[in-house]
Amino acid sequence: MQASAPDLVAYAGSTSKTLAPGMRLGWLVPPRVMQADLIEAKHAADLGSPALPQLVLAHLIASGELEQHLRQVRKRQRARRDALLGALREHLPQAQVQGIAAGLHVLITFGCLPGSDTELAGEILRAGVLVHPLAWHRQRPGPPGLVIGYAAHTPDQLAEAARRIAEVVSG
Repeated sequence: MQASAPDLVAYAGSTSKTLAPGMRLGWLVPPRVMQADLIEAKHAADLGSPALPQLVLAHLIASGELEQHLRQVRKRQRARRDALLGALREHLPQAQVQGIAAGLHVLITFGCLPGSDTELAGEILRAGVLVHPLAWHRQRPGPPGLVIGYAAHTPDQLAEAARRIAEVVSG
């Protein structure tokens, strides 16, 4: 959208999900008429950004190492997602996976549950697996479900998590 109206639309991005959330690196390419005001607002808000993380990112981009890192991360996250989905199909076939194959979470819904998804998430936590009830992420009522993060776990851990979730759901 920004490319079609560069005088009206700002382009923004972040490395939080692709490189390192803790580095808190992002960028903004605003329309020229907004640049001076944005620079002033940025300076007033935090007196600038640390130079070292910006230099590291610039090096990674210039050397091609960032692209190599992103390819490795995509492959690793795909393997994790596939392991979780396979284990969910095996242990919890009644769950329906929603959404597209992107991001760092899987959303599953159930036709019906005896209780709420919030209660279910609490029971699953007691079984040693942290999930979010879908109710926490909704604005309107809908089918019960769970949001399961997979970015920080190995395929084996995710398979075990799916098994534990299924044990709790099956009662």
